[in-house]
Amino acid sequence: MNNEWMAVCGIGDIVPDTGVCALVDGEQVAIFRVGEGDFYAIANVDPHSQAAVLSRGLVGSLGESIVVASPIYKQHFDLRSGECLESPEHAVRTWEVRLQDDRVWVRRDSR
Repeated sequence: MNNEWMAVCGIGDIVPDTGVCALVDGEQVAIFRVGEGDFYAIANVDPHSQAAVLSRGLVGSLGESIVVASPIYKQHFDLRSGECLESPEHAVRTWEVRLQDDRVWVRRDSR
């Protein structure tokens, strides 16, 4: 991997259907493991409460969307796009995730 990517944790450090938080270039990033092998990364700060809590939210699905529910106001954020399903204007940033050498890597430039 080059400097565009940062290793944030081991694959086994994230229990399936949960999230963890990592600091990437000074920003909190919530990394989620959905099932055994799907990984997603979004900003950890809930735009509604301004609290850094999304990594502790409940992972699930609503229709076609794989989401995390914020632990504070329960809004659902799509883990693929960062869109808030209840308030699209409150979308959060997303990061590209890769797996290599039993590690989870996040692309340093966010989408």
